[in-house]
Amino acid sequence: MNSPRYKKKKVRKTNLPMLFAGLLIVGVAFIFSINVLSDSSKTEEESAQQKEQVTKEQFIDRISPYAKELQASYGVLPSIIIGQGILESNWGQSTLASKYNNLFGIKAYGEQKKVNLETREYINEEWIVIQGDFRVYDTWEESMDDHTRLFVNGVTWNPRLYERVLLAKNYKQAAQALQDAGYATDPTYADKVIHVIESYDLNQYDH
Repeated sequence: MNSPRYKKKKVRKTNLPMLFAGLLIVGVAFIFSINVLSDSSKTEEESAQQKEQVTKEQFIDRISPYAKELQASYGVLPSIIIGQGILESNWGQSTLASKYNNLFGIKAYGEQKKVNLETREYINEEWIVIQGDFRVYDTWEESMDDHTRLFVNGVTWNPRLYERVLLAKNYKQAAQALQDAGYATDPTYADKVIHVIESYDLNQYDH
């Protein structure tokens, strides 16, 4: 009886060039997908920045013509009106500005139409959160009128409180006069107003 023959199994050789080619394709595809995601993220970020910039430009375009009218009537520098409006209302996006048309954080007294909201104040060398009554207006223009009247008429206990704001020769003097008169409790208020004015070239509206 013949002994059975065992057939040798053929060992399949690995095709190294094909393997490397496959790995290379996978690697390239992976890198491409990362770049696509990165580009997509950058595009979304750039789009958001463009929208933010448009919003800022729209805000300035919205209030600058009336600020010029107030300058012609009362002598208040438009850069101060616009700069304070930006700083106090966060480009018209704050609750006080967007819902109640108060662009300048003007407080309410007596029977004036008002809303009670949280506000941050700098007292005894620290920032604290308190409740405050703020004026409510029907339009932004009405808020701008009241803001200008505050400079012109002052307050009941000092009609000349903001006189130096009106007499200022430039926005830097006016901003410092605002802080000296106590418009805000922030000890760096003048610097912040000046920074906003210079960042967005708002003094162009003063001429």
